[in-house]
Amino acid sequence: MFDALAERLEESWKKLRGQDKISKTNIQDALKDVRRALLEADVNLEVVKNFIADVETAAQGAEVISRVNPGQQFIKIVYDELVKVMGESNVPLAKADKPPTVILMAGLQGTGKTTATAKLALYLKKQERSCLLVATDVYRPAAIDQLVTLGKQIDVPVFAMGSDTDPVEIARVGLARAKETGVDTVIIDTAGRLQIDPEMMGELARIKQTVKPHDTLLVVDAMTGQEAANLTRTFSEQIGITGAILTKLDGDTRGGAALSVRQVSGKPIKFVGVGEKVEALQPFYPERMASRILNMGDILTLVEKAQEEIELADVEQMQSKIMAAKFDFNDFLKQMRLLKNMGSLAGIMKLIPGMNKLGGDVLEKGETQLKITEAMINSMTKEERANPELLASSPNRRRRVAQGSGHQERDISKLVSDFTRMRSMMQQMSTGGPAMGMGGMPGMGGMFGAMGGQRPGFRGSAGGKQKKNKPKKKKKGFG
Repeated sequence: MFDALAERLEESWKKLRGQDKISKTNIQDALKDVRRALLEADVNLEVVKNFIADVETAAQGAEVISRVNPGQQFIKIVYDELVKVMGESNVPLAKADKPPTVILMAGLQGTGKTTATAKLALYLKKQERSCLLVATDVYRPAAIDQLVTLGKQIDVPVFAMGSDTDPVEIARVGLARAKETGVDTVIIDTAGRLQIDPEMMGELARIKQTVKPHDTLLVVDAMTGQEAANLTRTFSEQIGITGAILTKLDGDTRGGAALSVRQVSGKPIKFVGVGEKVEALQPFYPERMASRILNMGDILTLVEKAQEEIELADVEQMQSKIMAAKFDFNDFLKQMRLLKNMGSLAGIMKLIPGMNKLGGDVLEKGETQLKITEAMINSMTKEERANPELLASSPNRRRRVAQGSGHQERDISKLVSDFTRMRSMMQQMSTGGPAMGMGGMPGMGGMFGAMGGQRPGFRGSAGGKQKKNKPKKKKKGFG
């Protein structure tokens, strides 16, 4: 996501290197690169024109700041304008004064609308809001079954009346059922079409008139680029939507939709889909997205991901084990599985400032190393996991673990050595300053350090002295 755009934007900063300050003359080449980068990212042409004009105006009017070079100043200006284009702040879901809150989902076929409906229900469930899903798509084969299956997966009830009933009547009865049962939020999944047509829009308008939703969300596919923005505008004019959910933002998308929707349609992006899993839905924050586009990472989203997976009691227990140098392979394995639950390694690393530049081959090696390390630990006995010193002092134990995991004894020796060094370093950081990174994920820094010890590219510099690598390990641990 946005990788190509980020690389092209970096070229524009380079044009200002060696300059004393930003001027009307020296900024032109940088602006050309920004314009080209946005157009290649499939950002709407009108949005690009306005964006470049605003950046140029802001840059020429910027005061010279001591000790800040023009390139850095230009990045800040572009960042501010990106945030402004995407809406400046998160727009939350509506919430009715008197339940139930009604959310109407709309969109074309193939945008992931039904899946987005379930994702939204799970998101609200995590906020302790009860939901009822209403299946009104009676046209697409198995659409109702798909929603029922997803509802069971996330333990959210689905109201359906089959495929022979008028969708408007299904929506009306579904809402009545929600009121009877005291449900907090009703999410109505409507039918999509391969393209906009009068019949589809008419049915959608009748459903909207019947249920009077508090939020009408259009689900759009980020892969369609600037067409997503035009689609949002059309639905807004003909139906009256309140916002959009941008799906497939994790795929091979150039990012144009995220930068165009708000400006073209006048409606905010409220959520983005960042994966196929039902948990992969995030509120849209323009400032966080701007940070990702400019390779600055997104620590806040990372912290939120971590907080969903950990308990405070686990954090406190882990912290005490770190301080007492009692962190063992069971804890290490738990941290690895926690990382898996948060998503792919590549997805997580892209949220960390400076980690966007890690190549796909390095991240792939990291994923592989996680699996290798887990296999090694799974081949240990309970005593060995709880007491790594047993392996350090016994070649026979290391040979047995190597045979059980399908690796060499030297691999096991290196794992134990790296783990011991990591544990010692974690203890030092814990007693001498903040030991936990990622908003309370103890040991993650050490975990990446140990991975790096086995795979070049995850250490600050392969083969460098341990002392020099310490702060870098801490950073990679999300600290």
